[in-house]
Amino acid sequence: MEYFDFRSDTVTQPTPAMRAAMAQAPLGDDVFGDDPTVNALQSRLAQQLGFEAALFMPTGTQSNLCAVLGHCQRGDEYIVGQQAHCYRWEGGGAAVLGSVQPQPLNHAPDGSLPLADIQAAIKPDDAHFARTRLLALENTLGGKLLPQTYLDEACALAQVHGLARHLDGARLFNAAVAQAAQTGGGVWDEARRIVHGFDSVSVCFSKGLGAPVGSVLCGGREFIARAHRIRKMAGGGMRQAGVLAAAALYALDHHVERLAEDHALARLLAQGLADLPGLAVEPPQTNIVFVDLQGSWRDRSQALLQHLADQGVRATGLYRLRFVTHLDVGAEGVERVVAAVRRFFSS
Repeated sequence: MEYFDFRSDTVTQPTPAMRAAMAQAPLGDDVFGDDPTVNALQSRLAQQLGFEAALFMPTGTQSNLCAVLGHCQRGDEYIVGQQAHCYRWEGGGAAVLGSVQPQPLNHAPDGSLPLADIQAAIKPDDAHFARTRLLALENTLGGKLLPQTYLDEACALAQVHGLARHLDGARLFNAAVAQAAQTGGGVWDEARRIVHGFDSVSVCFSKGLGAPVGSVLCGGREFIARAHRIRKMAGGGMRQAGVLAAAALYALDHHVERLAEDHALARLLAQGLADLPGLAVEPPQTNIVFVDLQGSWRDRSQALLQHLADQGVRATGLYRLRFVTHLDVGAEGVERVVAAVRRFFSS
């Protein structure tokens, strides 16, 4: 049976053309700084997003870790959301490896951290408190696009208080594509608008952009030099890494604009499930669809997941199921999901 994998956009496989680009990439030794493909990727993304420098990383977790430790010292803290990936889903790395304390805040319904809560969380200069040094935001967050006006206001507030600003832009280009659809602007123009107020941004290539491995951290030259040292300590220095950077370069050329197709499929999936009793479907803004089981159906969530697996559909969740659209699932996959869920509820 053919499976349609909606667990995450991290399950994507490199396309044949991407594999060819990887095989043909000129290589060097990135630890010596002379891999031409890595250098081209770093230079290109930094320039296109408006930063001085960039650094290729094996993973987004390592990229966020290097960012937080590059901005903060031992005994400092960073303000972050309760559901932010760099706080909740990355093993507590900043605290464990860098002695940097997170100050998590609850999210508003739109995914933002209320400005008043950020203001209240900034500690005074007092020996009783960790030193507040950084505001870390994420866009998209759970598939939600943070409003541009909010990003501008949050960054301005942080800057007034002398805080650095880091953006976990693992799905930055999903955000840019969604924002471009709202404004009518270009995707790269919107990407630059989104990151404009931040001192650093981490961009993932192994999610919707379809590369097998890799993230890039962008920032100022001195900051990237610090991040480079931290990457080395964390074991992130790779040798002929250009074979991986070539996939990211290919993705920048061919897979950014097509993210709109994933967003359209997510809307199609949500529409197909919206009228079922026992389900509450959150209208997707990008490529992630959340489906909440309600009432007596909540106790049957695992049975639903098993039913989907039996029907050739992989998904994740407990009482709240998550479906993520990406370049390896098309309209046929969405139709399979909708039909399988409807069969489950009708039975």
